[in-house]
Amino acid sequence: MWTRLRLRDTISSMSTTSIALSGVNAAMLQMDVAAHNIANQQTPDFKPQAVVQTAEPEGGVRTKIVQTRDADSPLEGEIVKQMSASYAYRASLRVLQTEEKMTGALLDARA
Repeated sequence: MWTRLRLRDTISSMSTTSIALSGVNAAMLQMDVAAHNIANQQTPDFKPQAVVQTAEPEGGVRTKIVQTRDADSPLEGEIVKQMSASYAYRASLRVLQTEEKMTGALLDARA
């Protein structure tokens, strides 16, 4: 029973970690793309980029950068995207921190 419980906890922990890390990576990519769009907004013939996110069946998110057809990307919209991505980034980091604390508490309780 002890072995089965530990294995299940390990699998669950790996899933939580990978899901949170995919969220961190997605948020970082969104911040990078928004910064790229802001920095290049005044460049002639510049086409903004966008991040497309799709859910992974096992959990987490897959991201992809695409070129948009819209030549004008409002500065305000890019700033909002950056702010939203920073909140998502912090939330994903909080999940990782909480998981680490819970794993530590579980190991302390079992010791």
